[in-house]
Amino acid sequence: MISDVRHVAIAPGVVLGERGLVLIAGPCVIESPDHAVELGGRIADIAKRAGVGYVFKASFDKANRTSFTSFRGPGLDDGLKTLARVKKEIGVPVLTDIHDVSQAAPAAEVVDVLQIPAFLSRQTDLIVAAAKTGRVVNVKKGQFLAPLDMKHALKKATDAGNDRVFLTERGYTFGYNNLVVDMRAFPMMRGLGVPVVFDVTHSLQLPGGGDGVTAGLAEYIEPLASAGVGAGVDGVFLEVHEDPKRAKSDAQNALALALLPALLDRLVRINDVVKTRSSAS
Repeated sequence: MISDVRHVAIAPGVVLGERGLVLIAGPCVIESPDHAVELGGRIADIAKRAGVGYVFKASFDKANRTSFTSFRGPGLDDGLKTLARVKKEIGVPVLTDIHDVSQAAPAAEVVDVLQIPAFLSRQTDLIVAAAKTGRVVNVKKGQFLAPLDMKHALKKATDAGNDRVFLTERGYTFGYNNLVVDMRAFPMMRGLGVPVVFDVTHSLQLPGGGDGVTAGLAEYIEPLASAGVGAGVDGVFLEVHEDPKRAKSDAQNALALALLPALLDRLVRINDVVKTRSSAS
C-alpha cells in the first residue's frame, strides 16, 4: 500500500501528493532565452494533452560540471530573466537549482521551486536559506545517502518553518562510473510523509565515464521511468531536448522531445492503475 503524504501545491493544478502525476522537465541548462521558451512551450503542450501537471526546469549555472571547460549556463542574473520569461509566456511554474546561500533570495523572487542539488543535500545553511524563502523546496537525495537519511535534510527545512518540501531520487553510487536506483527508496522516502519525485534521466548518468563529459544511458529512460511510477512516485523529472546530440549539458542521458508523448501516455496509464489500487486497499 502506498503511504499517504502531505500535498505540496506548486501552482494551481500542479500538486504533488495527489493521485495525478506531475512532470518536471526541460533542458539540463539554459542554452538561450529563445530555446528555453520554445522547448518549454512544446513540453507544456505535450503535458497538457497527457493530462499531467507541468513544471519547467532548467539550471542557470551547472556548478558541478565534470570538466572546467564544460558549458555552465548564463549565470544567475541572465538565467533568472530567462526563467521569468518562461513563466510569463508559457504560463507554467518553474524550478531551478541553487548552489549558494546568496542565490536563494533572488531566485525565490522568480521561481516556484528551489532545488537543492544532490551533491549539496547535506549543506544545512543552503537548505535553511531555501526553506526560509517560503518557496517550495526540492531536496535531491545525495548519491551517497540511504533513502531514510533524507529525514535529516527534511527536518532542516521544516524546522526552518517550511513544510512545502518534496524529495527526489536520482540514483545511488554503484561502483566506478555508474549509478543504480533501488525501487525500495520510493516507498521509504514517501514514508517520511512527503511527496517523492524520480529524476529518471540523471539516474542514467555514468558519472565521470565520458572522459571530461557526463556519459549516460538514455535508452533505458522508458523502463526506469515505468518502474518508478509503478513504485508509486508522485512525479517524474526528465531532462528533455529536441535534439539531445546538440544539448550543451548531459546530452547522453536526455530524452528526445519526440519520444515524450508516448512515454507520458504510458506513465499516466501505470500511475492510474497504481493509485487506483492503492486507494481501493
